[in-house]
Amino acid sequence: MTSIAVDAMGGDHAPLEIIHGAVLAAQEFDVSIKLIGPESILQKELQKYSINSLSIDIIPASDVIPMGEHQPASAVRKKPNSSIVVAMNEVAKGNAGGIVAAGSTGAATAAALFCLKRIPGIERPCIAAVMPTMKRPVVLADAGANLETTKNQMVQNAIMGKALYKALFKEENPRVGLLNVGEEEGKGTSLLKDVYQELKKEKMLNFIGNVQGRDVPEGDCDVCVCDGFAGNVFLKTTEGVAKMVVTLLRNELTRDVKSKVGAILAHDSFYRLRKRIDYSEYGGAQLLGVKGVCVIAHGSSQHIAIKNAIKVAKEAVEANIVGLTEDMVRNY
Repeated sequence: MTSIAVDAMGGDHAPLEIIHGAVLAAQEFDVSIKLIGPESILQKELQKYSINSLSIDIIPASDVIPMGEHQPASAVRKKPNSSIVVAMNEVAKGNAGGIVAAGSTGAATAAALFCLKRIPGIERPCIAAVMPTMKRPVVLADAGANLETTKNQMVQNAIMGKALYKALFKEENPRVGLLNVGEEEGKGTSLLKDVYQELKKEKMLNFIGNVQGRDVPEGDCDVCVCDGFAGNVFLKTTEGVAKMVVTLLRNELTRDVKSKVGAILAHDSFYRLRKRIDYSEYGGAQLLGVKGVCVIAHGSSQHIAIKNAIKVAKEAVEANIVGLTEDMVRNY
């Protein structure tokens, strides 16, 4: 049975929603859960659930690195018994196949680098987010790990994104696009022009050229390569637009009696739409480039998002995403 370490103290709704999601995951996905945090707090919260038949263990950790920590790397070094560090060490020791964390992204990244180490050949890890499109999901890499980046690092983002897509969706040759302001080869900043030429030369990648922001939701590529600044803006903008669409649609469907009747008839379709574009259904983003599966959930994640983040981590472990990435980087 795959084992996943969960930082029970990370996120805006910890530990209540984190534990709720972990229990649901243990019930639905045949996964072993290691909850990391202060033992007395976690024990008290677990008493709300019937877990006798579930594989859920508590690993004590006395400290917590808060969401608003301004120096996460320093905090990781100073708090070796914090929940995020203890959880990462469970993966490093081989006691868990992967980790799910909804706390500080900076702390999770620093702890991963400190405990798991980078895959040889990777200059910087990147955050890869799986997003819905009109066709099939797209992997956005980088979604926020590195706000400033280099040509080589962006090419590595493409390689790691391909490995993730191949592992999760069983697609041998996913289409790789470079996020830019136009489709033409000469578009963009000097960095993007250089990256374009490098991706074009890389034989292991099915590079289809530049893609614009509007092309990605239409499913024109499978892996969308970008720097962390553009990627994070793009990700959060699409999340905001999706929320706006659902809210506007709900408002219109409840505006008057006639609309409410239509809403009743369209209930199932509306539910499917909301489920399809809801970020919580995709669990979280993966920190690629470290020697262990690390899923970083949204800081505001509630139990459904945590449950799905654990599912994503389990699938990544079982698909051997780390091994696939190592092989691809070795051949780069």
